[in-house]
Amino acid sequence: MFGWEPRVLLRHYLEQGLSKTAIAERTGISRRTIHHWLATGQLDRDPDAALRYPARATKLDAYHDLIRQRLETYPELTAVRLFDEAHADGYTGSLTQLKVYVRRVRPVPPPEPIIRFETAPGLQAQVDFATCQLPWGRRYALMVVLGYSRLLWVQFFARQTMRTLMSGLEAAFAFLGGVPRELLFDQLRAVILEDRRPVGGKVLENPEFLRFAAHWGFRIRPCRPYRAQTKGKVERPIRYLRQSFLYGRAFAGDADLNAQALTWLAAVANVRLHQTIQEQPAARFERDERALLQPVAARPYRSLILLPDTAPPQPLAAPVPRIPVERRPLSVYAQLAAAR
Repeated sequence: MFGWEPRVLLRHYLEQGLSKTAIAERTGISRRTIHHWLATGQLDRDPDAALRYPARATKLDAYHDLIRQRLETYPELTAVRLFDEAHADGYTGSLTQLKVYVRRVRPVPPPEPIIRFETAPGLQAQVDFATCQLPWGRRYALMVVLGYSRLLWVQFFARQTMRTLMSGLEAAFAFLGGVPRELLFDQLRAVILEDRRPVGGKVLENPEFLRFAAHWGFRIRPCRPYRAQTKGKVERPIRYLRQSFLYGRAFAGDADLNAQALTWLAAVANVRLHQTIQEQPAARFERDERALLQPVAARPYRSLILLPDTAPPQPLAAPVPRIPVERRPLSVYAQLAAAR
């Protein structure tokens, strides 16, 4: 410790991935001030300087080195614990003052690096639902993305059920002309009943979906809880679906919605230049991946548990039209007969 403190500029906090709220908590500067600096491009502002100048002696000054040294060795020490230690060493100031200082100087661990996981051709597809609000009600977009080629399939359903998932996947396999060797899922209840890996346990899959997976010949691979980046290949297409397909289009109903989705896949989504692979997904799929998919099953899966979908109620037979009959007194008919 030589009394020199490196300047940590606003841009340095942003490069660490901190939000405006987190920067405000770390520096003791108000969130409104942080927002103003960002809005006006003052990225080289030194938040500490706003608190440090004009310099004003505080009761905590003599304990700065102690607090920094303790945090360098034990970065997760709480402000209350540090307050107790400083108080035992003679500090007579407030806990609030110490908390503000601790927020400023606590070491920030580097963000966990996200390693892009590229899969071999035919190995994996990622599966997820996206909720979409349409003029006639809520619909669920089932999306399947091949991990290697980024070829995309999507259709919309009125319910997010196991039957929807299974029938949708069968439609996706038909679209692809084959089956990947494994499917990566989020924590869908239809697939994963319980995931105890965070506490050293195992994954408990839904037995019915396990039978479905065995029928089609793919392995179930669940994402770890709270690790959504492991299924980024399908998270990004969800945003792309909303921006490129749903936004600004009109649909006549569910049938038209799904028909337009298939047209969009063929004409736009799967032939665009994908920014990650720098290729068209359809071209990459046809060249490298289609031949490596497993063959589709000879017949659809028949559930031993789920009841078959009930047929929609048939419309009632059209009623016999009523013919109006004009009624007259008998005397009128007698007059007509006399007139003849």
